[in-house]
Amino acid sequence: MTRPAHIPNPRVVPGLERRLLRTLVGLPAAWALRLAGGAPILDLADGADGAGDAAPAGVLDPTVQLILAIQRRRGLAGLTCGTAEATRQRLRLQTRLATGRPTPVARVHQLRVPGADGPLPARHYRPPAAGPGPHPLLVFFHGGGFVAGDLETHDEPCRLLSRHAGAHVLAVAYRLAPEFPFPAAVEDAYAAVQWALAHAAELGADPARVAVGGDSAGANLSTVACLLARRRGAPLPAGQVLLYPPTDYHGPWQSRQAFADGLLLTGEDIEFFHSCYSAGEDPDDERHSPLRSADLSGLPPALVVTAAFDPLRDEGEAYARALREAGNRVVAWRVPGMVHGFLNLATLSRSARDAVVEVAGAMRAMLSVNQEVPA
Repeated sequence: MTRPAHIPNPRVVPGLERRLLRTLVGLPAAWALRLAGGAPILDLADGADGAGDAAPAGVLDPTVQLILAIQRRRGLAGLTCGTAEATRQRLRLQTRLATGRPTPVARVHQLRVPGADGPLPARHYRPPAAGPGPHPLLVFFHGGGFVAGDLETHDEPCRLLSRHAGAHVLAVAYRLAPEFPFPAAVEDAYAAVQWALAHAAELGADPARVAVGGDSAGANLSTVACLLARRRGAPLPAGQVLLYPPTDYHGPWQSRQAFADGLLLTGEDIEFFHSCYSAGEDPDDERHSPLRSADLSGLPPALVVTAAFDPLRDEGEAYARALREAGNRVVAWRVPGMVHGFLNLATLSRSARDAVVEVAGAMRAMLSVNQEVPA
């Protein structure tokens, strides 16, 4: 797509850049499309119903297309920029530019939870009062390729999920690669989930309704934590919420080729994250590629959400299908018009926000069973 010369390139005042960005993405779809280049981006990959519930990818959301155009105008392509620390700084900056007024919840407080090799920073979001409690708990792991992301970059997504799902959210900052490569994050996630299952009541949540979830790398860690719990005979969560999960690094997935460039997550990004996190590891290890697991039976009910314009789309939908074929309860759908990382676009794109609210509603429904109503 040709880069239009009239998209502003503000670099001087962060506050001005934030206000200008929010003004641009608030334009009507036709204007957004014109500023982004004038022609819609179509899905040229296989539009087949990969998970049994998906719709054809269709057209990229015009607001998202404009966001991507602005990113390229600022000289940014993809999520990574050479080193792990620079990538982390970019994600933090992009989050600050995108975030507006925080979504209100009843309470937020900091704590530390046990990891595999010491305590991990965590943040507990208490939902607004809505009906009798105790309410369910979601243990949330952020995305960022196992390299970037933290409690701040995913603060607003956790607020949205807590408010619209009517659930406590416990966000946990696991150890990041390359300083702590595979399987450090896996073991941290497992330890944090087991702690939450044992201590949910102390957080004011329902111990019978503790789910695990996350986006991208965090979704991978969430489902792998369930696999490890089943393998080790430990308690299992009540559900898993998997947003655009990477499930099979080495698979020949068509979406990885079709969406390798020009969208939020690129093929180069995937290679960089892999080189930092798990290069040289066994590609069949279920702790890295859960789709390669020899046995996916006996796992918690799963909510698997993919994005139409995402390199990881096909493997996420294949994982949903494999879970279902193994006898697990699965709700899966593909969000039309969206890219990888739409959870972090909810403050800029109405369509992305609607998708996050829909995820929260599905999570609420999944965890509605076994609710204890006080006498």
